[in-house]
Amino acid sequence: MPAQVRAALRIDSAELRLVRLPLVTPFTIATGTMTEKIFPLLTLRSDGIEGYGEGVMDPLPDYLEETVGGAMDLLRTVLLPQVVGQRFDNPQALARHLAPWRANHMARATVEMAFWDLWAKSLDLPLQTTLGGSGAAVDVGVSLGIGPVAETVDRVARHLEQGYKRIKLKVKPGHDIGLLGAVRGAFPDAHLTVDANCCYTLADTVLLQQMDDFALDYIEQPLAWDDIHDHATLQARLRTPLCLDECIRTVEHARKALQSDAARVINIKIGRSGGYCNALRIHDLCEAFAVPVWCGGMLESGIGRAHNIHLSTLPNFTKPGDTSSASRYFTRDIIEQKLEASAGRMAVPAGPGIGVTLDRDYLKTATLSLESLPR
Repeated sequence: MPAQVRAALRIDSAELRLVRLPLVTPFTIATGTMTEKIFPLLTLRSDGIEGYGEGVMDPLPDYLEETVGGAMDLLRTVLLPQVVGQRFDNPQALARHLAPWRANHMARATVEMAFWDLWAKSLDLPLQTTLGGSGAAVDVGVSLGIGPVAETVDRVARHLEQGYKRIKLKVKPGHDIGLLGAVRGAFPDAHLTVDANCCYTLADTVLLQQMDDFALDYIEQPLAWDDIHDHATLQARLRTPLCLDECIRTVEHARKALQSDAARVINIKIGRSGGYCNALRIHDLCEAFAVPVWCGGMLESGIGRAHNIHLSTLPNFTKPGDTSSASRYFTRDIIEQKLEASAGRMAVPAGPGIGVTLDRDYLKTATLSLESLPR
């Protein structure tokens, strides 16, 4: 990571919002259906500059343990009071300041992401430059929720026509082999992956072995969200590479997964990893093991999506990520810029920091609550 030199940055104030955005269409995975995205949106201010971070926890703990309610409380009562009014030499210093608090990766990441944006803007640099990334655009894949097989085949066709470079199909028991047969039969050359969101067990090994016949790029998180060991056992029984998502919450998790061959691909999410500092370490570790990574999405608004795009410019992000067009999810976003893919590529937002600005008028209508520090 390139080093930047400047005076320590003082966080003058913070603004914490709870935002609600309705989804264009319901998004169904193995654990349930989402019809709206509710998330914390954090603004950190320093000397007239603003940095933005977005929380990716869910209202209920059906992805990982964190919840929106718990994260909002931790942010307002613990994390933000500890950083507002303080000076930090760099983002790593802020990350160390938050590190003593165990777990709560997504809440800590929300603060760190906002500071990285603030820091890059104070240097008048794009965020990708401060992270060590490069390039004007990144390859994009698409994630398709669970739905009727025939309808899914049609959706795959539309997205391939739009140029998306990878199609990820959400699967669950009873909605897997038949779906794969239909999609692979219709699109023999498409780059296909599946995401099980933890809904299988080792007792389903024979079924999962059938997925080897569909030339998948990888099978994502088929087993429990906290079980690296069983994924290593399963990988030894499959030809298709396994990709881990929920299991990789720390650098240590990544190391154990790589050393035990539990993952031959890793999905990196900034929020799940506790922020950029840990995400960068996971990226570098995977690169040392010659294991490719890609950036996973959590149905983010334009703030979180812009952060993901900048992260995806790092060199080991060699597989298309979940940074598809915002219009697939929202009729209107909370940023002024249009984050839209073209021919399977997403342009990196230009300008200092994450390169996007808030649509403040629309944000007001989407805000459920608003609080400021200092009060």
